[in-house]
Amino acid sequence: LRERRKKEKFVALDDISFEVKKADSLAILGENGAGKSTLLALLAGILEPSSGYIRTRGRIGLMLELGSGFCHDLSGRENILLNGLLLGAKRSWIKQVEDDIIEFSGVRDFIDEPLRTYSTGMQTRLGFAVAVHLQPEILLIDEVLSVGDSDFRRKCLARLRELQQQGVTTILVTHSLHDARDFCADAIYLRKGKIIFSGTSEQVADEILSNNYEY
Repeated sequence: LRERRKKEKFVALDDISFEVKKADSLAILGENGAGKSTLLALLAGILEPSSGYIRTRGRIGLMLELGSGFCHDLSGRENILLNGLLLGAKRSWIKQVEDDIIEFSGVRDFIDEPLRTYSTGMQTRLGFAVAVHLQPEILLIDEVLSVGDSDFRRKCLARLRELQQQGVTTILVTHSLHDARDFCADAIYLRKGKIIFSGTSEQVADEILSNNYEY
């Protein structure tokens, strides 16, 4: 007789609840597999929760993963338009800020080449440049601050602080306690799909270090 394996139900996030107000900044911390990226995908509307609800108000700018929303057979310029439309921007606005996006990304010399010829870092810079130039009201960021050279990182942080000063709500998934404390006022720590503790970014970072939690 063949034994039938029972299907195991995997719960990525388990009964979590939190609120981020307009112009607030929140870091989401946790070890690999804790549910951080799943949470961001839910907030972005890419995934739907199997129970409960998520309520967002405002235009979302999204940096989930390298090359998200890009087509490698299209040029960098064509991908700016494609990615912008996927993020909900109007074609006229994308064209208006196209040159600023190209300048920020630093890939002007390759902008009309197919994206498949771009390095990982070039794709990241282009994707980030699109996300931060399309007037987001809520900006969701997954680990992109850890990619790229030091000059680009400084440029990213400066641009993100500009957006914060303009009242953009920011949610950052990161493994960096330094980025969490430096960039976000508040934080939550996820472990196996549950919020273990939350508070200011300083409080959460201190709690992680004092308990030797993985992050």
